[in-house]
Amino acid sequence: MNIHEYQAKQLLKGYGAPVAEGVAILSADEAEAAAKSLPGPLYVVKSQIHAGGRGKGKFKELGPDAKGGVRLAFSINEAKAHAKEMLGNTLVTAQTGAAGKQVNRLYIEDGADISRELYLSLLVDRTVGRVAFVVSTEGGMDIEAVAEKTPEKIITVAIDPETGVTEADVAKLNSALELTGEAAEDGKKLFPILYQAFVEKDMALLEVNPLIVMENGRLRVLDAKMSFDGNALFRHDDVRALRDESEEDAKEIEASKWDLAYVALDGNIGCMVNGAGLAMATMDIIKLYGKEPANFCDVGGGAGKEKVAAAFKIITADPKVEGILVNIFGGIMKCDVIAEGVVAAVQEVGLKVPLVVRLEGTNVELGKKILNESGLAITAADDLDDAAKKIVAAIAG
Repeated sequence: MNIHEYQAKQLLKGYGAPVAEGVAILSADEAEAAAKSLPGPLYVVKSQIHAGGRGKGKFKELGPDAKGGVRLAFSINEAKAHAKEMLGNTLVTAQTGAAGKQVNRLYIEDGADISRELYLSLLVDRTVGRVAFVVSTEGGMDIEAVAEKTPEKIITVAIDPETGVTEADVAKLNSALELTGEAAEDGKKLFPILYQAFVEKDMALLEVNPLIVMENGRLRVLDAKMSFDGNALFRHDDVRALRDESEEDAKEIEASKWDLAYVALDGNIGCMVNGAGLAMATMDIIKLYGKEPANFCDVGGGAGKEKVAAAFKIITADPKVEGILVNIFGGIMKCDVIAEGVVAAVQEVGLKVPLVVRLEGTNVELGKKILNESGLAITAADDLDDAAKKIVAAIAG
């Protein structure tokens, strides 16, 4: 689960991290009061969407010369004008895709005099099985581009969970970020704070880009991006309350209600499988035969008829789907249950696109019998290769 920048900063502020004063607004009418509540005279008006690259982004409804999704304002009136222009429009960034995201809220923040921009993130480094800091002196840039062109400028410091952030870890991080004086002293306080927040809130990612050294020599968290482990949200009611469903795919929201592992993709073949490995293999073979998957949909090992039907409805609700491939290996999940769920869903929502079903495993013959006797336009497949060929051919006409 992701949250907005302003929410992430409020969370970090509660741990004692240095963040600027700011106010989140939902309408342009709130901009003047928000700006007046801040020290000024420099204000930063920031679009709040779940995507990076906002500053370099462009609004669909505005001309090519219009400013991006993060703008400086040197007066309250200018902050108001920015808010009026940005709210309700669609911001397209490198991470949103061509469709972009509508800006429904803004964060008006007190400006800062920046001396240096740094990069810092925390994530789970699975190569060592520990939470690790990833830092670079190249802040404010696309970290992937830095990794590609100058990988030596990215330093990783893994943290021992038994000790937490030690003085030796702080020294490594300060050295990697070239922090001295007051900035180094601030780092000594900030690094343990960020690690504590990451661990206690079960985050999957905490990214500060940029972490800035101000002209006065102090550190400040200028931007903050957070992602949380969905499997741990039951422990964090405060985090769950921050969820903004308007930033999420409606199909993924519906899937979460049924405990389905569903991710919308850009292709045109809907996939329903059981097991992540089988899902990956199914998507790979679809690509092998020249098409693209429209989703990753794993119904799990113990799904019932109702859950299967729900998954089918979610897949068919995607207008990009031109065909559906159901690929189930019946172990814990029985093939007849899958067949009953598919038949029930098709009878309820109808079938407007080709449907290929490959079943194997427990009660496979019974499952095939249910499908064959349903009277529905369902194409059976003998194996995964056969299934992929048939669905690709069906879409091709």
